[in-house]
Amino acid sequence: MDRTSYKKRVFNVFRYDPTTGGDGHFDRFELDIEDESKTTVLDALLRIQREHDPSLAFRYACRVNMCGSCGMVINGQEGLACKTVIADLRGKEIDLRPLNHFPVVKDLVVDMDPFFEKYQEAMPYFEALEDQKEPSIIPPDSRERKAIGLSTECIACGCCVSSCTMAHWHKDYMGPAALNRAFTLLADSRDGMRVERLARAMDACYNCRLELNCTEVCPKEISPTRAIKYIQRMAAKEVFKGPPTPLETEGEKEIRGEEPVVGEPWSRRRFLSRATVGISAAAGLFIGGLLTAGAFAPALRSRTRQWVRVGGAGEFMSDREGVKTVQIRYQVEDGFYKNRLTKPVMVSRIADPSGVVVFNSRCTHLGCTVHWDEAKKLFVCACHGGAFYPDGRVKAGPPPRPLVRYRTKVEDGQLFVLEA
Repeated sequence: MDRTSYKKRVFNVFRYDPTTGGDGHFDRFELDIEDESKTTVLDALLRIQREHDPSLAFRYACRVNMCGSCGMVINGQEGLACKTVIADLRGKEIDLRPLNHFPVVKDLVVDMDPFFEKYQEAMPYFEALEDQKEPSIIPPDSRERKAIGLSTECIACGCCVSSCTMAHWHKDYMGPAALNRAFTLLADSRDGMRVERLARAMDACYNCRLELNCTEVCPKEISPTRAIKYIQRMAAKEVFKGPPTPLETEGEKEIRGEEPVVGEPWSRRRFLSRATVGISAAAGLFIGGLLTAGAFAPALRSRTRQWVRVGGAGEFMSDREGVKTVQIRYQVEDGFYKNRLTKPVMVSRIADPSGVVVFNSRCTHLGCTVHWDEAKKLFVCACHGGAFYPDGRVKAGPPPRPLVRYRTKVEDGQLFVLEA
């Protein structure tokens, strides 16, 4: 390609040197981008480090939206540098700065210790309710599994905490990531630490002000807000269970607002007094119904899927390269919250020379990004070594099933896929 056809982009990158201190500043770098649709922010940072300033510091590891290392604030919104495509960023200039609410180590690198300290407060480990010789299986189509669902895919990138205003004003606030993890265990019928975990979570979750920032910026499309409201509703229900039976623990008494036995080993500060629990419960019954119908229920019922435009059908039919990655954009409504999604799909002529096949670009192993390797004539998952034949069948590696195919249709000369 002729260099004159390259697009020039300006990157304003935050710089901070711990040896000199101060408030930091922004350095300006100009890059000629050959193909913005195939260039990520991480690609640009690597070029800046290689071609302009080798002292530039930033984190990255997997490069396929799985490890969460490259989280930063991109044009004012949290995201992963490896996932953010330059073509999706409007304007000529792109501002890059470190995550909010974290101590800056150097340039775009922040100290994640505070994040993981709060994460530990949520008791993020699983403790079996009873000893079993075989794994306890939750069917994938069960109500319980659907409730937990996507929340288990958190990669601890810190984007949600960076976007949360309450994380700044309430230093003891556990944060959306930790509470999301607590939710996945509280909603799991196999877990044996429900009482203790609920008490820990309730100390924090009423600091949430329903800003939904965490939901908007999550690169894995998780809604920590829904998880927090689930915990609040769960606690409200505890108040109406009636008097404790002899089999109940002192921890369960404490959740009800009753005095624990003096000397009881589980004698931590009560997270809610009787009056507070009563008021919260009454409010919870009213608000909980709205949240259940408007926010939590969409995860438990089937949402009407929509046809999403991919591009001109003629363009793909005449594509000699065989496979092309395209970013599709569409809006989904999740209760009272509307979210604009951007997802990559792979349009293939090789899978069916007589027509077009569109594959989901997520690996069926752990959901990391798959790309087409022209030299190998295979779809490849760089993260785990998985490989797929041109028709989507598994060739090698850990993926358990073929690539997911979208349903397609052509209408008015445009190619559409049915939202997955």
